[in-house]
Amino acid sequence: MSLVPQTAELSEDESVLLEAVREYARNELLPLDRKCDKDESSILEALPKLGEMGFLNLCVPESLSGLGCSYRLYAAILHEIAYASPSTAVSVSVHALTGNILLQNALEPLRTDLLTEWGDPKNFSAFALTEADAGSDAAGAKTAAVVVDGGFRLDGEKMWITNGLTCRWLLTLVRLPGFEGNDGLCALLVDAQAEGVESSPIHGKMGIRGSETAVVHFANVFVPADHQIGEQGNGLRVMLSGLNGGRIGIAAQSTGIIEACLDEMVAYARQREQFREPIGRFQALQAMIADTKVEFEAAKLLIWRAAAMIDAQMPDPAASAKAKLYASESANRAAYRAVQIHGASGYVNECRVEQLSRDARVTTIYEGTSEIQRVIIANDLAETGVASSAA
Repeated sequence: MSLVPQTAELSEDESVLLEAVREYARNELLPLDRKCDKDESSILEALPKLGEMGFLNLCVPESLSGLGCSYRLYAAILHEIAYASPSTAVSVSVHALTGNILLQNALEPLRTDLLTEWGDPKNFSAFALTEADAGSDAAGAKTAAVVVDGGFRLDGEKMWITNGLTCRWLLTLVRLPGFEGNDGLCALLVDAQAEGVESSPIHGKMGIRGSETAVVHFANVFVPADHQIGEQGNGLRVMLSGLNGGRIGIAAQSTGIIEACLDEMVAYARQREQFREPIGRFQALQAMIADTKVEFEAAKLLIWRAAAMIDAQMPDPAASAKAKLYASESANRAAYRAVQIHGASGYVNECRVEQLSRDARVTTIYEGTSEIQRVIIANDLAETGVASSAA
């Protein structure tokens, strides 16, 4: 199965790339992901290979030495990666999110200098938005930056930062003193190797254990003036602009999890026997499998539609929110059913559905909770008054 609808046509090059992703992910990333889940090690030991295969500059235009993938193809690639390794998928998605923000908002020559080397693992990036007291309310950020000769001095702390241990670049939301509300918010690209930047790992996560999650501390960190991304007062807008595509990435991660759960369910239901026949013949289990298949197909179409709107230069935050909401909620339902069908066998880590059930849980939390997605969708309806907007 694939994220690509049966009615969509891919070029020969796109089909070859997608098949290469699928083969690499299932043969190499899957066993690595299982290992990283058990010992909480970083999936980013695969970073050199990911860079070699071009997975780190998928959406960077060809004019800047990227692969120039459409957003639809990008989502399909993330889906294939997530089938084998949800941890790798979110790591790649966050790096792409940061790159897309720079593509749209960074000034020259920084924009060209960075993005032409974006596929090099040495330029791996993180999105530093969240703080201990600023999660869904991103505008509540307190990490402070003061203007100094040649740039800024930065102090504060960011929480739950994906890729926060290995990354070179941290796209960071900061607040300038003396301004009210959003007027003081700025987006700064911080060099993680700069003096005063320290990252510490967050251990004990329920799932996605192979993905790095860190607390990032800033102590009198100097950031050059030309590393300001966007204008002062537009920092929150700049940061949130990336979430439109980022949410499609998490939705694609979710459908990868759904497909993995579905394959595990079907295989087990055909092999496991009770009452002298395969359990797949029991109507209750058939209903679970059928419901999962229907939700999988529906989620794929929501993602494809939202991605197509970005490709058409008509990004729709509500469309991305719908895709992320439905796909992530469906992934959790699929994981629940997968464990239920496996019974006691699905409750131990030797069975993959146990891990998938833990990996699925965070998809309804990061890149905007399900509750925030519902707010976006409801607000869009309130503004447009059209229930079938963009349908």
